[in-house]
Amino acid sequence: MTPRYHGVHIRVPATTANLGSGFDTMGLALDFHDELDFTVSDDGMRHDVSVDIQGEGEQTLPRDETHLVVSSFRKACQTLGLGRLGLTLHARNRIPQARGMGSSAEAIVAGIAAAMAIIEGEDCDRQTLFELAAAIEGHPDNVAPAVFGGLTSSWRLEMPEGSGALAIPDGEPLSGGFHVVRYPVDERIEVSVFVPDFALSTERARRALPETVPYRDAVFNVSRAALLPAAFHPQGMRSGDDANALLFAATQDRLHQRYRSGLMADSWALIQLLRAHGFAAAVSGAGPCVLVLHYGSARERTQETIDHIASQQLSSRHWRVLHLPVDHAGVGITVTE
Repeated sequence: MTPRYHGVHIRVPATTANLGSGFDTMGLALDFHDELDFTVSDDGMRHDVSVDIQGEGEQTLPRDETHLVVSSFRKACQTLGLGRLGLTLHARNRIPQARGMGSSAEAIVAGIAAAMAIIEGEDCDRQTLFELAAAIEGHPDNVAPAVFGGLTSSWRLEMPEGSGALAIPDGEPLSGGFHVVRYPVDERIEVSVFVPDFALSTERARRALPETVPYRDAVFNVSRAALLPAAFHPQGMRSGDDANALLFAATQDRLHQRYRSGLMADSWALIQLLRAHGFAAAVSGAGPCVLVLHYGSARERTQETIDHIASQQLSSRHWRVLHLPVDHAGVGITVTE
């Protein structure tokens, strides 16, 4: 198979996962993007790669086949039946690396989206894109919102080997693999992300988790995670105060954050401070970024209040804050040539 198109522009949002209670299942897309331009050559004599990086990671990320965008592109090309192509990549990165804002999911989604787009164009199948990205990432909680936008719940269904799909009465057969549901997000949702100047690898954060947790803690998180879709779109609530109370409860957690708190003491202290003032704060992904969620029409006033509460952290110059809308579109794909 040969490419139908030779140039594509990919725009992928930052994401935040877990949202407190929804450990390894819930994700949210943020209106803060990396933008990447891919140019491919199907000249049989050229198989090289050229990588240019501007912004986040320009001093640390590799510029060869080991770059996660490039390796994901190559894997997708192999899956789709494309030969080995010459590739030029120009990446303009805004998403912080190893901070809990989905930088690895962004890279994987970008590489796969580019491979699919040079065959299918701008309307490539997002479910296939999601499944390929989740298989490379190993878990779907960040790639789901990166692909689809908005609030997502995602999971992996394991079927007995050789069993195929499960027949569902009056429904489509249910196959094994990765699945996702996208929920609406109220336009009043406000998002703030505190970004520290230190990193934390997902692998190290995951090693801090216990193999078992108390039964009561598991029940606690199930009850809170069940509230998250309603908390993000609280139809019937009388006021923003009611919605904020629901959001505060929905982001409570006993499964993962306290076990990781020793790896990011400053982040944990900031979360406790913000929650003490009634804000729905949580670790963003595996951390160390801190996520704050809030409802309200007086956006600037709320942002000023959040900044004031965290004034000591911000004045230290070890933290910066991003006040962001929710991204409702997910990955953007534009064919350029």
